[in-house]
Amino acid sequence: MLTVKDLTNVKGKKVIVRVDFNVPLKNGEIRDDNRIVAALPTIKNLLEKGARVILLSHLGKIKHKLSEEEIAAAKAKNNLLPVSLRLAELLNQPVTFVPVTRGEELDEAVAKLNDGDVLLVQNTRYVKGEEKNDPELSAAWAKLADAYVMDAFGSAHRAHASTYGIPSILKEQGKPVALGFLVEKEVLALTRCVKVSDEDRPYIAILGGLKVSDKIKVIESLLKKCDKILIGGAMAFTFLKALGKETGQSPVEDDQLDYARNCLAAANGRIVLPVDSVIANSFDNPTDIKIVSVDEIPADYQGLDIGPKTRELFAEEISKAKMVFWNGPAGVFENPAFQAGTLAICEALAKLSGKAFTVCGGGDSAAAIKQFGYAKDFAHVSTGGGASLEMIENDGHLPGIDVLG
Repeated sequence: MLTVKDLTNVKGKKVIVRVDFNVPLKNGEIRDDNRIVAALPTIKNLLEKGARVILLSHLGKIKHKLSEEEIAAAKAKNNLLPVSLRLAELLNQPVTFVPVTRGEELDEAVAKLNDGDVLLVQNTRYVKGEEKNDPELSAAWAKLADAYVMDAFGSAHRAHASTYGIPSILKEQGKPVALGFLVEKEVLALTRCVKVSDEDRPYIAILGGLKVSDKIKVIESLLKKCDKILIGGAMAFTFLKALGKETGQSPVEDDQLDYARNCLAAANGRIVLPVDSVIANSFDNPTDIKIVSVDEIPADYQGLDIGPKTRELFAEEISKAKMVFWNGPAGVFENPAFQAGTLAICEALAKLSGKAFTVCGGGDSAAAIKQFGYAKDFAHVSTGGGASLEMIENDGHLPGIDVLG
């Protein structure tokens, strides 16, 4: 695949860059600009080479089946105008913002671009055809460009018009399509977690979060690749119940118990489950919190974090690893009473810094390591939780990346 570095002849050319500016907004104010900052290296590289850069991004969700009033409210909430203003500050140059997604106003704004100019198009999800990969919409956007760069890893698992339709058309026309710096880094790191070399063993995966059903394909894929899988979070209780243990009020997916038993059998001892748990008498308003063995969870309590013995057990397994993929917290880390397990995993992985290849697979895990100040200790922190999981599930393949090959 080409990367943005390979696009050496783009002076005066119009280059569409699919970025991920899906930032948290509150009352029109950006609460975290990390995703804008992450796109800067690719944008600046193209500007330095004299390209005319056209940026496409989605922001939030807009359900087109709702009433006109509800759609209008969603559009107002997810307007990219504040992003264009912040981007202009970060680039220290003007950014043309086009408040529509297609049509004469957009065409005229693109035609007026000079070398080294930047234009941001309104939220791609303003138009219904984006998520359906509408051929007409893809063609309307593709005609604007001489080249395409994919730098939105968080959207690479979606075959949308802006992630799949445009590059498909440009490739057919013989125009260059390439990976941006951010996506290139993601592909290299996650491919290493899929195509595992002997030097990266022992390879350990740590999975947490709420539901087993959300991670069935990930578990199946990792069982073929990993030496050990450590399971924490709420999803551990489905596995514990499958072993016949009393799980109290802990969340359990009863329809996944057979799957959990089959996994444990197939793993042949390679799945490591919690041995103790931090439990409470309520999720929302806990008045009694204690630590018990997973064999002793009372019927009216629920597990909300892994216990100290499990933290030691997991840390011991992690210490042996040469490569680790982590997705999903060990407990309800947002509550200080139930964050010790997730924090312990952060600490154990930090001790591997420089000695092993450690990957945080985005989502809540990335939020946790940022909150606790451990992001710098990881070899790679993914910008797309859903995309990183799908890349693991699909042996390194995602539609928004495969289309560039």
